[in-house]
Amino acid sequence: MSVLRLPRGSLLHRVLLYSWARKVATLNSARMPDSEVCYRALVERDSRFEGVFFAAVSTTGVFCRPTCQARKPKRENVEFFASASEALQHGYRPCKLCQPMRPLGAAPSWLQPLLSELQDHLKDRLRDQDLRNRGLDPLRVRRWFQKTHGMTFHAFCRMNRLSQAFGQLREGDAVAPIAYSSGYESLSGFASSFKKSTGFSPSESAKRTIVHVQRMLSPLGPLLAGATQTGICLLEFADRRMLETQLMRLQTRLNAELLPGTSPYFDSLGIQLTEYFEGARKDFDLPLVMAGTVFQESAWNSLRDIPFGETRSYQQQADTIGQPSAVRAVARANGDNRIAILIPCHRVIGKNGRLTGYGGGLWRKRALLELEGVSLSQ
Repeated sequence: MSVLRLPRGSLLHRVLLYSWARKVATLNSARMPDSEVCYRALVERDSRFEGVFFAAVSTTGVFCRPTCQARKPKRENVEFFASASEALQHGYRPCKLCQPMRPLGAAPSWLQPLLSELQDHLKDRLRDQDLRNRGLDPLRVRRWFQKTHGMTFHAFCRMNRLSQAFGQLREGDAVAPIAYSSGYESLSGFASSFKKSTGFSPSESAKRTIVHVQRMLSPLGPLLAGATQTGICLLEFADRRMLETQLMRLQTRLNAELLPGTSPYFDSLGIQLTEYFEGARKDFDLPLVMAGTVFQESAWNSLRDIPFGETRSYQQQADTIGQPSAVRAVARANGDNRIAILIPCHRVIGKNGRLTGYGGGLWRKRALLELEGVSLSQ
């Protein structure tokens, strides 16, 4: 994500991501949970604590992410740090298994050439032998795509090709040339694969909606972005526990299918998120597709009116929309917000000034508010 549309994995792209991570680590350093909470999260491999702390093991001399798959050490052999740089300064080296120096959610270096190739040659059909010819283990590639995208490498490529085909069909292009250019040897094979993935036939495409989804990196962890033809409809942290529910609700509200793919809105979104995390942007000017009830959209619009660097209580938000007795309903609507950061539900706090629920985790809520210059008493 960059103003210059930096290729993923480029040196400058990695430098930007690392600089973001250091900023967030600085924000978190004074707010790290106590050591017992950290140890319990380490034992349970709790992904909600990614970015909150790093665990260093004195017997091995390495430090890890909270979700590292290595065997868990004894409590007396572990100390915790708010940032990777602190762990390095204390003489620990990064774990080779969980790679804590790598930006959270970033693709490993061995996979970067393949991802760059996919961006430029989306329609090429790569088989396992093609991966081996590139020095890649097909099983290793498969595991990464399943862990990161919830599907195999070949399924990911197929879904992207079908997503691109859908866009062409929406523009009125003929089915036959699209099918053959997508790598299919017959119209029936294309139609069958298309319907299996989208739930409708190619001929119905003009009347259907597709939400293109794509992962984006941020210093607070990977985000899942979604866009229709008219705007951004999804921006959720990828480890949010309600993510699957939110995706199902989005499909229902928009009568749409979700497919991996690109969107012109993603370029602008990436640029504006970069500027926001670098402290160079206070407002977003992207078209949004909120897809909620009348009450929900009223609550979400009131969130967008909260100025950068300020907070509002749930009661104040209810007063703002003219329904002072609907405090709990407002809180539920905020929790159902599917477009994080752009619709800043993180700016709503308890009446007593305390941080309250946030789908992405309270540590992220605190980090976002402190990034915006909000002084928090706890």
